[in-house]
Amino acid sequence: MDGTNFTLRQRSAALPGAVDGSADGGDATPERVLALVDRAAGIAATKVEAIQAITSQTRILALNATIEAARAGDAGKGFTVVAGEVKAVAAEVARLSTEMNGELRDAFRALKTVGERMAAEMSGQRLVDLALNAIEIIDRNLYERTCDVRWWATDAAVVEAASRPDAANCAHAASRLGVILSAYTVYLDLWLCDREGRVIANGRPDRYPGVAGHSVAEEGWFRDALATSSGDDFAVADVMPCDPLGGVPVATYAAAIREGGQPRGRVIGVLGIHFDWAPQADAVLRGVRLTPSEQGRTRALLVDVAGRVLASSDGQGVLAEMVRLPAGRGGHGFAVEPGGRTTAFHRTPGYETYRGLGWSGVIVQEPARQAGR
Repeated sequence: MDGTNFTLRQRSAALPGAVDGSADGGDATPERVLALVDRAAGIAATKVEAIQAITSQTRILALNATIEAARAGDAGKGFTVVAGEVKAVAAEVARLSTEMNGELRDAFRALKTVGERMAAEMSGQRLVDLALNAIEIIDRNLYERTCDVRWWATDAAVVEAASRPDAANCAHAASRLGVILSAYTVYLDLWLCDREGRVIANGRPDRYPGVAGHSVAEEGWFRDALATSSGDDFAVADVMPCDPLGGVPVATYAAAIREGGQPRGRVIGVLGIHFDWAPQADAVLRGVRLTPSEQGRTRALLVDVAGRVLASSDGQGVLAEMVRLPAGRGGHGFAVEPGGRTTAFHRTPGYETYRGLGWSGVIVQEPARQAGR
């Protein structure tokens, strides 16, 4: 009996305790909650196993007591009753521990399922918010471009050169455009075009000597600007490589140059400004606030209305890759693929008078377990 008592005491001392203080030292994230659910489920299962083992030993003790009472004859009859009660109690504890094990297992399974859904929803919505932040920054940046082009189209030197495109006026306009470029470094070049679409002056003739005389008559931004109804309007083209500027991707904004610089004046030319797209877009995508653990498994993208990649944080697929956005209400949403990849997006909300071109910010994130594969 002494050996059995020692075994019981030893087993009780070996039972694992509740979740220790180290559980409070982790990050307050959905993933941490799920890890704690798994830990609690493991502790509960271990406790139940320990209770069942103790119950089994109790039944053995009751059996041994019954045998010893039988050997004692009449003197052991009272002890037989006690042994029977101990056996019944052990059986009831065994039944309850079995029920508890099943109920706890089901409860923890359901809790983990809910936790996984919450974690996916919170993670997905956070990525949507990051996508929104990226496209909003771009929108505000491009809104400023629309203001620039409408303002500079009224510059006296620009208007004079469009009105009387002689050599002196064109040279003065080119000089004036160069001064503007020295202060606005986000542009590659500024082009002053006549009504026929011929570039008659540009701000960086030394860097781009082949621009003067170049025809933009077939460019959409030129035709759209020529057709605007007032000086409050502007035209814009999607990001495309510009051959006269060395094939560099540019976002081109344009406004009509009007007689006398007046908002309703007769159209006498077009000013096109070429935004240096890549470094500006890259800066926005590099600024997406990812945690250190996310950086190696996450791509931040800007895509046009057709899903064409305009910029990517890893520099891959620019102007070539097509991305299929998940379905979403209100121009935003996310989807998780069976393998765990999450794609989140938010379509441009526009900014002030700039409605945008239907572009979207996109975040594509691989699951943590696949990082580095």
